[in-house]
Amino acid sequence: MKINENNQKSKIDGKKIIYIAIISVIIVVSIIIYVKVTRNNTYAKQANANEENQQLENSNIKISKADDVDIYKIIKKNNKESTREEIEIKEETLEFMTRYRENSELPKGTIQVVQEGREGIQQYSIKTIYVGGKNVKQEIMGSRIIKASADKIVEIGTANYTYDYKAKVGDKIYVTSDRAEIMSEPNNSSRKVTVLAKNEELKILEIANDWYRISSSSTTGWIKQLNATYLNPNDKTQLANQRTKAELLKELNMNMSLNKPSGLSLEQFKKVLSDPKDVNKIFEKNAEYFYYIEKQYNINGIFVAAIGIHESAWGTSKIAKDKNNLFGYGAYDSNPYNGAYTFNTYAESIDLMARVLTKYYLNPAGTSIFGGERAKGTFYNGATVNGVNKRYATDKNWANCVYKYIKLLYEKV
Repeated sequence: MKINENNQKSKIDGKKIIYIAIISVIIVVSIIIYVKVTRNNTYAKQANANEENQQLENSNIKISKADDVDIYKIIKKNNKESTREEIEIKEETLEFMTRYRENSELPKGTIQVVQEGREGIQQYSIKTIYVGGKNVKQEIMGSRIIKASADKIVEIGTANYTYDYKAKVGDKIYVTSDRAEIMSEPNNSSRKVTVLAKNEELKILEIANDWYRISSSSTTGWIKQLNATYLNPNDKTQLANQRTKAELLKELNMNMSLNKPSGLSLEQFKKVLSDPKDVNKIFEKNAEYFYYIEKQYNINGIFVAAIGIHESAWGTSKIAKDKNNLFGYGAYDSNPYNGAYTFNTYAESIDLMARVLTKYYLNPAGTSIFGGERAKGTFYNGATVNGVNKRYATDKNWANCVYKYIKLLYEKV
């Protein structure tokens, strides 16, 4: 019995060995097949990648090599070349215009203010474009008027008699504007005492700069000189005065002060501004306004005329003819024609130019100027033609050119 049991056990052990062998063979074959398939896939991917790279090279497309990229250099370059925009809001003074109208009841050459001008405020939206931190373009996106300006209205005498009046304490004067403000002190910022009507009679108690301290039947205070006249509305008797040519030429030089009148009479202005080079008769027809700015703004009218002659080539420039702008006012080198202001009349451009020169160029900051205002003195470098040249014009020879015309006009008196 034991022999049979041993034989049976041997048969069972032999079968186990066979099974184990078969399973081992299957495992080995599976491993071989897996390795072969995996290797073939790897070769296929590599071949495809090589083929794609070859196609990129043939199509002139560069393949980036990440290992060669300096990311910090790229960031720095992008920051340097980046484009950005800035919007800035600015406010500027909106200058008033002066309108002149004739009055046949006033002596020739006489002026009187019937309405004071008032400056306004204009707001601009300005876009600035920067590339790499550099300002490459600037443009005005829009503008709006915050406070409207009001025109100044001046009456000019056209009667056929003239008179130069020098006021003195004790004289009688008369209100010229419809509503003349009487102030507590001789400046615009002081307290308003009252308002007087046109033609009311006043008595001068004191004279200070461009103001009279007066008394009337109802009040005492200060009135602007241009809001009053020595002319009695019922008295037309007048007398003429003017300086001689010798007196005028005695003061002529490059260092002459331009923040005071030339002293020429109205007729003398008309004489010197009549010239064959003025082919369109612009200066000849507007000569009186160079005389009137002297009366209002304490400036040398011949100097202003000389600037106009130089800048407009005796009124023949396109800006002068198209825009009534004798001075290229508002024109910039980059776009002069489009930037230049347009005026309704030549008188407006002459008047505005005189005010700008008086306020910003010819007087130190704080100086009492026309109408009780104070000079800004922003571009003041002396009240001479050379002093104005330093901030008014980029051309260093500008002063010599303007003085040449000043001299020409003085010598024609």
